[in-house]
Amino acid sequence: MSMFYTGLTGLSVARSALMTTAHNTANVYTAGYSRQTAVIGTNSAIGLASGFVGTGARVTTVARSYDAYLTSQLNGAEASGAALASYGAQISRIDSLLADKTAGLSPLMQSFFAGVQGVANTPADPAARQQLVSAGQALANKFRATDQYLSDLNTSVNEQIQGSVGAINTYATQIATLNHQIGQVSAVAGGQPPNDLLDQRDQLVNELGKLVDVKVLAQDGGKYNVFIGNGQSLVLGDQAMSLKAAPSASDPTRTALSLVGINGTATELADSVFSGGSVGGLMAFRNETLSTSQNAIGRLAMALTSAFNDQHKLGVDLNGVPGTDFFSKAAPGVFSNAHNTGDLVLGASVTDPSQLSISDYAVEAKDVAGTLTYSVTRLTDKQVIGNYTAFPISFDGVSLSAGSGTAQAGDRFLVQPTRTGARDVDVLVIDPAKVAAASPLIAGNTAGNQGSGALAAPTVDAGYLATPLAAPVTLSFDGATGELSGFPATSAVTVTLADGTSTTYAAGTAVPYTPGASMRFDGVTVKMTGAPADGDTFTLRKNSGGVSDGSNALLLGALQKKTVMDAGTSTFGGAFAQLVSAVGNRTMEIRTAETTQTSVTEQIRASRDSISGVNQDEETANLLMFQQMYQANAKVIQTASTMFDAILGIRN
Repeated sequence: MSMFYTGLTGLSVARSALMTTAHNTANVYTAGYSRQTAVIGTNSAIGLASGFVGTGARVTTVARSYDAYLTSQLNGAEASGAALASYGAQISRIDSLLADKTAGLSPLMQSFFAGVQGVANTPADPAARQQLVSAGQALANKFRATDQYLSDLNTSVNEQIQGSVGAINTYATQIATLNHQIGQVSAVAGGQPPNDLLDQRDQLVNELGKLVDVKVLAQDGGKYNVFIGNGQSLVLGDQAMSLKAAPSASDPTRTALSLVGINGTATELADSVFSGGSVGGLMAFRNETLSTSQNAIGRLAMALTSAFNDQHKLGVDLNGVPGTDFFSKAAPGVFSNAHNTGDLVLGASVTDPSQLSISDYAVEAKDVAGTLTYSVTRLTDKQVIGNYTAFPISFDGVSLSAGSGTAQAGDRFLVQPTRTGARDVDVLVIDPAKVAAASPLIAGNTAGNQGSGALAAPTVDAGYLATPLAAPVTLSFDGATGELSGFPATSAVTVTLADGTSTTYAAGTAVPYTPGASMRFDGVTVKMTGAPADGDTFTLRKNSGGVSDGSNALLLGALQKKTVMDAGTSTFGGAFAQLVSAVGNRTMEIRTAETTQTSVTEQIRASRDSISGVNQDEETANLLMFQQMYQANAKVIQTASTMFDAILGIRN
């Protein structure tokens, strides 16, 4: 009977091993499946006088080939790869937009300034003036189109983040459900592991990690606790929290994620919390590239239009009328945090476009020793650039003013000086005759002068707009004293020599004449060359009609090569080239990192699959082996039956 029982145990073991092998073969292409092995142990032996006699074998458990370390490494690698893939897909779109050499911003800026030069060459030509207006409109349209493209890209990112929330919450719920099922099934089975459920749970964690970087901590009972970001709980045993997508409290143009706890309380999470998965890649792209690119384009638009407007207003049009703003102006944006308890409304304006950066700024009201203090932080480098107790607050070319209401300690504001700079660009001068191509003043040498002195064409700056020339000015040269007189009686005159030294002379006094020196008064700068004779006179008067004068257009054209950005270190073209280079380099970095990460992921997957993966050749060999085992144990049972029949025959 013992031999019969031993054969039966072997037959049962062979059957279980065959079923396990068949299960492996059937799931060879099942995602997340780990190869299972029937673990065979020896039954307790029977002690006899002659020794212990074995009683066969049993299957102690069915174990899955699983390496927790490699699985965790693979999840992390795939999360990093998903982040790089989503980042790369988005940044490539900006790279293609900015690098367009035929219809991009760079060629249109060149075309615009070529139109300015055309007016300078032929200021009386209506066609040249119309070409300038058309080129300005094309440039403004491109600025707006570029901003719209980037805004649409931000909307797309918001929608992708919104769409990911549903999948994240579904995975979290399924993991919590499996935690509960695994605990129940394992308890019913006497602690035996439900391998297929464990594989399903690991696969869900892997899929969740492709959306958002997760950390897993196994409880003593085998249940998973799943954390995201800096340790925020998403799954705790049988309970699943959820994420909620909604406009950010600080910036309503962005979709932020909030963690909804078991009690229903939602806590908004910072974008920096999400460092992996496709959601992390989207948020990193939005913060590192999208926002800075849109700010950089806006800053370029604001700097170009401001400089052009300022110079355009220093000229006169064909009718002798002072120029107006050629382009429309954009204003900085200010958002009050949705959680503010005060009702202060901040206003913002640009004071110096050359000082603008591509950063946004956070302003926080704090109670410092009983005084309400406003701390300003530059968000690109997280540097606190100032603490202020009164308005106006000025920093980086921006001025903040207090509107209505009052602030409370803890209130926060987001300042975006250049975000909408390109969106609001438009051409205001539609009539070609109103292009202020001429200088507002004309210099003349009186007929009959005896000397070789000549007064060059005057230039004006912003100071002239405050005190325009009220009447013609006649300058007279006194040969005995070597001085010029006749400047407005109420105006001081500053003389600057070629070496840069300058001297200011009081109003109403004569000015020593030095050939080539510049003389400035009331925003007007003139130069005289040559050797004037005693009694020679020179005149300055308003330009009543700039038909053949393109001197101001020359100054407008000179803006193309003037360093008016980055605190006077970059031209318009240079600043745009820096942006194109930065985005291009970042795109290449992401592509290279993605390629490298893909290789690393494949290596880790190969290592894991060498342990957990199903090998068809190995399973086929096992199938034959356990088939033979089954047949051999069947033979044992047959032999035991024959022996038993023989014993019965002897008794008969």
